[in-house]
Amino acid sequence: MRRKNPPRIYITSVDEAANHHPAPSASPFPVGQLPHSAAGQQKQQQQQPPPIPSIDLAMSLNKHQQLDRTGYDPEETQQINASLHGMCNGLEIQQNGEHTQNLGPNRRRSSKSIFVRNWPIVSQPLALLAIFALLWGIAYSVLPRELTEPNTPFMRLWFLFVGAQISGILVSLTGLPDMLGMLFWGVLYTNVGWAEFQGLQKVEVFLRESALVNIMLLAGLGLDYDSLKRLFRFIMQLTLIPTVAEVVAIAVLSRYLLDLPWLWGVLLGLVVTAVSPNVVVTVLLRLKEERLGMNKGIHTLIIAMTSCNDVLAIFLFGVILGVIFSTGNLTSQILQGPIGIVIGLVFGGACGAGLLYLPSYTAKYTNGLRFTITILAGTLSVVGSKLIGYPSAGALGCIMTAFVAGTGWKKRIDYDTNEVEMYLDLLWKFLKPVSFSLIGKEVNFSVLEGKTVLYGAITLLVAVVLRLAFSYISTLGSDLNWKEKAYVTLSGFPKATVQAALGPAALDLARSLNATDDLPRAQTVLIVTVLAIVFTAPLGALLMIKLAPRWLKKELPETNGA
Repeated sequence: MRRKNPPRIYITSVDEAANHHPAPSASPFPVGQLPHSAAGQQKQQQQQPPPIPSIDLAMSLNKHQQLDRTGYDPEETQQINASLHGMCNGLEIQQNGEHTQNLGPNRRRSSKSIFVRNWPIVSQPLALLAIFALLWGIAYSVLPRELTEPNTPFMRLWFLFVGAQISGILVSLTGLPDMLGMLFWGVLYTNVGWAEFQGLQKVEVFLRESALVNIMLLAGLGLDYDSLKRLFRFIMQLTLIPTVAEVVAIAVLSRYLLDLPWLWGVLLGLVVTAVSPNVVVTVLLRLKEERLGMNKGIHTLIIAMTSCNDVLAIFLFGVILGVIFSTGNLTSQILQGPIGIVIGLVFGGACGAGLLYLPSYTAKYTNGLRFTITILAGTLSVVGSKLIGYPSAGALGCIMTAFVAGTGWKKRIDYDTNEVEMYLDLLWKFLKPVSFSLIGKEVNFSVLEGKTVLYGAITLLVAVVLRLAFSYISTLGSDLNWKEKAYVTLSGFPKATVQAALGPAALDLARSLNATDDLPRAQTVLIVTVLAIVFTAPLGALLMIKLAPRWLKKELPETNGA
């Protein structure tokens, strides 16, 4: 009999942390607050949250460098006040196991202690840069000079990804999401004339498809069957009503402002409507540490809503994209969607079921083999669906593979040792600068029309306002107060991660099929996608952080004697 290993928790990004850190006190919304067990309270009080090496460095650094008293219980606050009082009186204190010297009223922590405290956070992106440098060194040593000289297309593509990673780190330190730095680096790269990658067009397409596969697999693993079953009606209400409103608004406005056909307008709406799990769940992790909004299951509700929204948008995007680029007669175009759905369901279900038994749960390298098969199945789903002429099956096949496999894995008693999500998240660390820099690389100011930017911004503004209004209407009938309803509504505002994966997909397909008539439309979709990321990602993260202490209630741990 296999001995159960102790749980191992890896928090390497927001998407995986959402699965490893579900709100334990969250009730099946919108039912009222559930009582806590004494054992659960004692365990929660004894465990201290570890440092979170989040991909959003700004939030984590801010968490370490500022003492926000809303995140501490009364006992912790009392300890902090005592420490500050001792500092003001020039006393020697012992805090967090670090002995500090008597430096008088203006005493500060040494730069060494600050560096050590923040090193788990900043070391991760620096490690990625080291890996990029080592890979280039190996390539320079074994590949011909025509491939590894700085001015070759291969090395220009390589410098695009390295520069995007560095830009992301620098922008994060200013308090903005790192994805903006990656995006702006891609825009700068193409407008100074460095984005000439002759002969590597297929490599670009493959890298974008890899990022899309990674996002879809993470979205599928992020779906929790039990939560969906309990909160199905309310989650569907919060997902469908705002999504339909936003997609319809964008389709109508883009038809008359951007001169896009109706199907292209729907395609643009599906790209824009997806909520960024990267931004939203990062903020929720911070709020969970501060015990804000945990008493009514708000965290669970937002995570489930975000996952379902992304899955719906990605799936329908694949269907519409397949219909747009279908080259058959009217009957085949009509059947393109349903046939693609069936193929995706069958392929994804079969791959997901196979992953429940292959490899064996007792195999030595179970996690590595599971990860490899999952990635290969998702990639085959995307590239194979294009080969057989049903690209709409690709996204659904990816999502179904991850959902079926993940649901089966979670029923195992040793699920805590499952590291597939951690490996997928590690892969996203490399694909994130690739994805955002490549989408920024398509924004060339020399061919950009001011009218497209202006009308695109107007389209986004109207559609986002309508989404927020319908999202708030969707929360009516719950036991949340108006502030909590407003916060749940606001969580659907940030757009970033999914947009980076879906935005260039139509442009890549139009280029591969040599569909010259559709190239300007695909370029318009890409431009509006970039605007959505730039406008909503930083503003959405900022609003969610600043308004949380005002709109959400703080849950204080009960004492053992209560």
